Amino acid sequence: MTERPTPRAVTGWHMTAILVAFFAVVMTVNFTMARLASSTFGGTVVDNSYVASQNYNRWLKRADAQDRLAWSETISLDPARHVLLTVRKNDLPLGDLVVSATVSHPVGRTAPVALHFEAAADGVMRSVEPLAWGRWRLDLIIRRGAEEARYRKDVQ
Repeated sequence: MTERPTPRAVTGWHMTAILVAFFAVVMTVNFTMARLASSTFGGTVVDNSYVASQNYNRWLKRADAQDRLAWSETISLDPARHVLLTVRKNDLPLGDLVVSATVSHPVGRTAPVALHFEAAADGVMRSVEPLAWGRWRLDLIIRRGAEEARYRKDVQ
């Protein structure tokens, strides 16, 4: 028969080492997560929600007017990463459009960049500038005479 070793007693030094190691791991994880959270924070959506609420009814009226236009937009990227935009009404492409657009990183890592569009075949508008790789938020203002529509789309 083999003899079993006698168990060693847990001393105060052992408990101190265990507690210090435990809290060191907890603090390391907390500081790491706080650092990652603060380095990826893109800012606030609005600086003052009360001031933003003053425009709410105006935004609702503009959205209703845009819905009455019955325009449908299609946004895609070509292989060279140019934005392709088609605006239709009753399944027919609309012409004589004036498009202004900006692209920005969804969490504000880069400043917004203006895109310029030119007419392409079959009623398609094509951006002159290609997009860099990644996820982008595209803000469009499309005008046709006195009519105006605004769209915000994420493109990748």
